[in-house]
Amino acid sequence: MRDSDPQITFADLEFLSQGIQLDPVLEQILRFVVQNAALVETVRKQLDHGLKKPQTGRSGLTAEQAILSLILMRIKDWDYRELAERIADGYTLRRFTQFYSQPVPKHDAFNRTHNRLTPETLKLINETVVQAAVLAGVEDGETLRIDTTVTETDVHWPTDGTLLWDTVRVLTRWMKRLRKIVPHEVPRFSDHTRVARRRMLKLQRMTPAERERHQVSTYKQLLAITEDVLADARAAVEATQKSCGQNPKDGLAIEALRKQIADLCPVADRVVHQTRRRVIEGGQVPANEKIYSIFEPHTALIKRGKVGKPIEFGHKIFLAESAQGLITQYLVLDGNPSDEDHVKDCLQRHKDTFGSVPKMFATDRGFHSQDNQKTCQDAGVADVSIPQRGGKKTPEREALEKCATFKKGQRFRAGIEGRISVLFRGRGMKRCMAAGKDGLELLVGAAVLANNLMRIATLLINKKKARPKAA
Repeated sequence: MRDSDPQITFADLEFLSQGIQLDPVLEQILRFVVQNAALVETVRKQLDHGLKKPQTGRSGLTAEQAILSLILMRIKDWDYRELAERIADGYTLRRFTQFYSQPVPKHDAFNRTHNRLTPETLKLINETVVQAAVLAGVEDGETLRIDTTVTETDVHWPTDGTLLWDTVRVLTRWMKRLRKIVPHEVPRFSDHTRVARRRMLKLQRMTPAERERHQVSTYKQLLAITEDVLADARAAVEATQKSCGQNPKDGLAIEALRKQIADLCPVADRVVHQTRRRVIEGGQVPANEKIYSIFEPHTALIKRGKVGKPIEFGHKIFLAESAQGLITQYLVLDGNPSDEDHVKDCLQRHKDTFGSVPKMFATDRGFHSQDNQKTCQDAGVADVSIPQRGGKKTPEREALEKCATFKKGQRFRAGIEGRISVLFRGRGMKRCMAAGKDGLELLVGAAVLANNLMRIATLLINKKKARPKAA
């Protein structure tokens, strides 16, 4: 890692003497991060984790540069290439990310550094930020609103035919690369990509009448091709078990390709099994047992009853927001659990953070249940604003939902929809381009962190402006 306190250069002194100022919000975020040593120390421990001698070797990003560049990337919703170019191009962003006049690394260095952070580390950082906001007097936790949304994974629309075609083309490509490195050790195999592609396109272009006559037979042909490719892939992995290539670089490439093929084969087996079970045998496969992408097998199918988008592929995200716009809780959920399952745990986490339950608790009708109403009352929530979901309302319930306090809670609840829109359109949380579930959790955690720091910075700036003048 680099020295966290490098010697200042004459170029930096010249820029500082000219009075070049940061944007007020970025200036406040920088001051907040630097002053909270626990936040930076958490990042430093994670970057040093697994290294025998972290203070030796090639210089990398400091803990401050790593966390500040991640925050800047989410605030501006840039990719890694644009992040590196923008920091290198302007002195104000160099100052914000603590590079000053030092050389700015390439985009892949930022990528490698950020990937060393874990979802647990970002969750701990977010908890530290919320606690710091409480100590700074900008958050009291007296009101809370919750909702769920979906962050999509980077997958195409899944069908059994396209998933089988993905399996054939990817495994064939990797076997060709492996055979190119060790041509005499990988057994000979046939290239079925063109045949598989024709079968996949034939399935996609079938009319309803053609499906009744030819769908099953075409799927049987595509399944046979896929099973042949899987057998060839396993044979290639077995044959190259002791291969090392002509140099160490070849050895590393062989191990990487063997691991990729070995990891994909079990996923492909599940795709073959679900296709045979659904199409050939005519059975049904439960949604939680299906594979929707061979590249992102953790992807879940989520139905939320939205008119514009009835089906989404990704992960359901639980969010809890305070009246000041701080996201005090976030969870990346597995599958498509019901919203009403989260109320009890949400109140307990809020109590652990702030020492008491909120005075006002507002949700939409998806969180309604008799148990949740009783849980909120037993916990001591003064104003519970959860509309009833379906069914005939009793006179007492109708009177409750028409009272001013309940309507005020529902108006307050609507604000979280705007916060979700900001996270999607401004912080890049709509679709995750990173690989794996950990990559998605890192994206959500970084987006929440950027949102919270911007809100804290704005609140601190407004707090200074509102300070009364001395007599």
